[in-house]
Amino acid sequence: MTQAHTNSASPGSSGSRNIGGLGLLIGVGLLLAGVVLLALGAYLGPYTYATSTPGKLTVETCTVDYKHRSTSSSSSRKRTKTKWCYGTFTATDGSVKDHNAELRSDSLHQRGEVIDALKTGETSYQQDSGWVGSIALGCAWWFGALIPLALGLLCTTTGFAFGGASDFNRSKRAMAPGLLSTVYTLIAVGIVGVALSFLVMFFV
Repeated sequence: MTQAHTNSASPGSSGSRNIGGLGLLIGVGLLLAGVVLLALGAYLGPYTYATSTPGKLTVETCTVDYKHRSTSSSSSRKRTKTKWCYGTFTATDGSVKDHNAELRSDSLHQRGEVIDALKTGETSYQQDSGWVGSIALGCAWWFGALIPLALGLLCTTTGFAFGGASDFNRSKRAMAPGLLSTVYTLIAVGIVGVALSFLVMFFV
């Protein structure tokens, strides 16, 4: 009787350890993803703006690039369009003049119009939205990072492995007081922050 009881309990314990190990692995991955998003926000936002060369792009022509991609339905295709403007970029300090500059634009401009632009690489340019726009871009990535960080915290501390309602209920019982509300708060702040950051970027 004692031996049978021991054997029946052992698989259950092993299963719990497996679930916890998987949750820990997922949690570490989510935490790393959050750190990567934080780094990308710093790089693509303030760092890129601070290290770019400001100037003006005098437009020669603008075009629209259409691309088609399949959706979840094999019979339907979605068309996306990207606006590009080409012309001469002249740095504000006169250090650079490129007659073959091109950048992704938010609208189609007429020949001769001047666009505030940034030279971000050897042959890459982007529209200059100022420090406000660059910080808003960084904030969008930073707020977005809160979501995987919150989920990573949940997984690493409770072993939650996205295994459905039973797994979540088990994780809730293993949570420290206030952890679930902290996770919900971080996710909510992340979603609202991303939305507000994009709103600022849209109006800048």
